[in-house]
Amino acid sequence: MAVLKVKFTKTKRDKLAQILWILNWVSVVSGIILFSLGLFLKIEIKKRNEVMAKGDINSVPNMLISVGVIACIINFLGGKICYDCSDASKFSRWKLVMLPYIVCTFCFTFCILVGALMCYTMRNELEESLYLGLRDAIKFYKDTDIPGRCFLKKTVDLLQIGFRCCGNNGFRDWFEIQWVSPRYLNMASKEVLDRLKSNVDGKFLVDGVPFSCCNPSSPRPCIQYQLTNNSAHYNYDFLTEELNIWMKGCREALLDYYTGIMRSIGIAALLIWLFELSVLIGVRYLQTAMKNVLLLGDLEGESDGWLLENSFVETAKYNINIIKNLGKANQISTVSGMNDPNINVQNTDCDKTNITTKSIPAAR
Repeated sequence: MAVLKVKFTKTKRDKLAQILWILNWVSVVSGIILFSLGLFLKIEIKKRNEVMAKGDINSVPNMLISVGVIACIINFLGGKICYDCSDASKFSRWKLVMLPYIVCTFCFTFCILVGALMCYTMRNELEESLYLGLRDAIKFYKDTDIPGRCFLKKTVDLLQIGFRCCGNNGFRDWFEIQWVSPRYLNMASKEVLDRLKSNVDGKFLVDGVPFSCCNPSSPRPCIQYQLTNNSAHYNYDFLTEELNIWMKGCREALLDYYTGIMRSIGIAALLIWLFELSVLIGVRYLQTAMKNVLLLGDLEGESDGWLLENSFVETAKYNINIIKNLGKANQISTVSGMNDPNINVQNTDCDKTNITTKSIPAAR
């Protein structure tokens, strides 16, 4: 029994073909949108790749870009097919192509769904990439004279100012590294020498943060050095007073930023997937309706269209049998009434003479 069978008149078939022709061109635009969204996400990731560790974070934008290009090609072809299906004589040229086209389009729409879901499952990979990348960027913040690292100070400062964040997980990350370049340390100062000697690794560690961590909206002048020393500042309490530096870590700020972008892209991809699926269902109805018209021989009469010719269970069994038979393609097939020549072959002994021979029937 056919699944979701619908009866089509010639007028309905023509209208369906015209509507699908228009929708396929709309689908081409949706493919351009997918391509643009993937390209936008790739550019946004590229902007801050200095603070990201290498990983699979580009898999989502690359997939969206690929799916967008394929969508434009497939839907352009679909528009041509639907336009020709308004004429039964032109449909005959696409008769053998439409079913493979529908199967390929179904697989393609599944890829759109996978791309949309990946936008919601990339948070953990993105968080790990940001954590490792920011950790290294902060670690090399002071290396302004080393080629390949001299740009990291500017990158981190602009990042902290633009996203209103400080450090990797928070401002305390700056307490654990030497972020002041040795060229700016006064080695003649006893305080500097004592601080270097007090550290096992000989690093100049301070309870301070770079200027880019300062909050310009704070009414108090920025306190970026001796943050934990209450006596170093007038009317200051480190434990109770709200600090005038950014409290949020840059990893969290960037993660929220990219998560918001990917959620928006994921919603757009889901809507495009639903639209592509509806167009595919319409093409399937058109294909079966036109096929039945040719079988009936009455091009002006009514015809049935359906999604599946048989029930879901029968269709599943049929496809499973096809897959099973694919593994038997390389086996030697036997002709009816003949045996495999390699089976039941009698061994001969050259030393024996009692070999039976078939007698030739005498002619009558």
